[in-house]
Amino acid sequence: MKKTLIFLTAVLVLVPGFMFSDVVTFKVGYFFPRADSDLWQDEFDNMMFTKTGFQDSNFGFGYEYFLSNQLSVVFNVEGYSKNKLGQYENFVGIEDVDGDWAYPTDFVPDFIPTHTFSVSITPIQLSLKIAPLGRRQKIIPYVGGGAGLYIWNVRMWGDLVDLSDPWVDQDWDVEIYPIYPVDAREENKLKVGFHAFGGIMVPVANKISFEAEFKYNFAKGELTEAFEGFEPFDLSGYQISVGLNYWF
Repeated sequence: MKKTLIFLTAVLVLVPGFMFSDVVTFKVGYFFPRADSDLWQDEFDNMMFTKTGFQDSNFGFGYEYFLSNQLSVVFNVEGYSKNKLGQYENFVGIEDVDGDWAYPTDFVPDFIPTHTFSVSITPIQLSLKIAPLGRRQKIIPYVGGGAGLYIWNVRMWGDLVDLSDPWVDQDWDVEIYPIYPVDAREENKLKVGFHAFGGIMVPVANKISFEAEFKYNFAKGELTEAFEGFEPFDLSGYQISVGLNYWF
């Protein structure tokens, strides 16, 4: 719900600019997170998560103001959010009077330790866009890039196997780990990032065109107390999108 409100608020902030814009765009895309930082990697190594499992559709909105026939300024808002519930790959849960413990998978479990990993990224971007052939063509290729303010969240809740605190079950001569409840989160964090894109626009009717676009985003967000000891969280990724343009 918070992510939706952030997205709608950003759209409303842009609405007053409509009277000055030449194109309004609504688009739908598919986001592929790069996921190249140690918190991401810990989840992939220890949980039944995969990088492809965090790919998902996203939606975007923007408006474009033309400075000339070839050059324009673009304001854009996009949103990506993914929640995944997963179980630990190499452990089962055993309950005893001293608490909950993670044992190897060949033991008969009392429960399966699981947690949810949630990531959302909402960039608000300002770009320069170049259409080398101009905008009065049957096919309008373009490239561009710029900077943006990335609103991001990451959260983990459920069971946490503390792999930094190994114990030994003397009866079975096996290494075990304590399991704790966890609800760690970084919410509504802000980070400046960068992006580059390219695509084509194809006019199909008076004041209407379709577009297809490839974009790469680059940003990393600092993690604080909730995930102390981890390196900056990778917010980067690329997306492929299609959109509907309305020309003023």
